[in-house]
Amino acid sequence: MPSVIDGDMRQEMAAFAERLKSLREARKLTQARLAELIGANPRAYNRWERGNFVPQLDTLMKIADALDVSLDELTGRVDTVREPAVHNPKLHALLKDVDRLPDEDQQALIILMDSLVKRSKINQVMGT
Repeated sequence: MPSVIDGDMRQEMAAFAERLKSLREARKLTQARLAELIGANPRAYNRWERGNFVPQLDTLMKIADALDVSLDELTGRVDTVREPAVHNPKLHALLKDVDRLPDEDQQALIILMDSLVKRSKINQVMGT
């Protein structure tokens, strides 16, 4: 019995699976964590990365949002060349909201973040 999926479609599915895996790994997410972020079953997600299945459009949109890429980037219509600025998904999501804060609140946040980074660097130097 012939396969319903032809060779070209298999290649496209494999290319999508590789792109999905690469984008996920670039953001330092596990399959389970990304599945959780988009509200998908981890086993279903694993099948997408193995190239066995392709998610539906609504799920593709959730994946693109979680990975902070466009649908064109996710589906391979355009190349993805940028590295995510922030790897922690919660912090990344907050940064989008921070950009909408008034200038004085942003300045206060900059001072706080700067002090935390400096403290971390001092702790590294001191070996604590």
